[in-house]
Amino acid sequence: MDTLFAQINEMEIYGWELFIGDWFFVLAMTLFALELLVIAIKKQLTWNLVGDSITNFVTLAAFGGINIIIGALFYLGVFFYVYEHFTLGHMPITWWTVACCIVLADLVYYWEHRFMHMTGIGWATHTVHHSSPYFNLSVAYRFGPLDGFFPLFFHLPLVMMGFHPFVVFLAEALVQIYQTLLHTERVGKLPKFIEAVMNTPSHHRVHHATNRQYLDKNYAGVFIIWDKMFGTFAEEKEKVSYGVYPRINSVNPIKVFFEGFVKLGSRLWHAPSWSYRFKLLVKSPTWAWQQENAAKLKGQQS
Repeated sequence: MDTLFAQINEMEIYGWELFIGDWFFVLAMTLFALELLVIAIKKQLTWNLVGDSITNFVTLAAFGGINIIIGALFYLGVFFYVYEHFTLGHMPITWWTVACCIVLADLVYYWEHRFMHMTGIGWATHTVHHSSPYFNLSVAYRFGPLDGFFPLFFHLPLVMMGFHPFVVFLAEALVQIYQTLLHTERVGKLPKFIEAVMNTPSHHRVHHATNRQYLDKNYAGVFIIWDKMFGTFAEEKEKVSYGVYPRINSVNPIKVFFEGFVKLGSRLWHAPSWSYRFKLLVKSPTWAWQQENAAKLKGQQS
């Protein structure tokens, strides 16, 4: 018990974050290679799947480049500035506070993830992650241009509560690492007591679905209880169809990476008023799609 409350050096936490991040990527790539081997043995491997997987890693590289700029010049600076000047008090760095921060970071991730789906500006970047018609570990590394920007605003309150920025970064990283492992069709449903509390591959397959009954469900990172608490849970019952609507139908990484912002930009350009443009940014993409369909139907009837 004393170990849980023993002080930990902040640089030790930073070292853990780097160590876990680097070695987990090696593990994920090993698992992805095995996943491809199983797909090949089942004779389901296609050039389109290979091209889609390559696109996933190209978007990862592009996201990484942007994220370095955001992280080095903005994200890190803001976190430390707020930590030094606008906190309720500095919490000690112990394994107990790290564990608390992980749980809170997971709750924060739920709302951040929901924001990305329910606003036009959020979906413009997050649509990249959902645009693949496949579901494997490489899809977990399919990122949009600003996927590293929006988390700042949702995780900043954790710093204001007094958690050290390195603790918050570690918590964010662990939630993302857990999420990565969920991107697979090779794992069926797990025992009921696990499915009841934890996010699982089955729950996350629902999240990536275009099936009507699965839309805007299962935003959780680690604990599926958040979706059950806030009314966004759906159980996997029928076979999942992956991707976005309308489909991109391309493995061109440039098109995939910027398609969401191109589409949003086109909508903003053709919007009838500034109030409508504002709604395009803050309302859900489903709302924008419904408005467009209603306008088309009205044009056909007139």
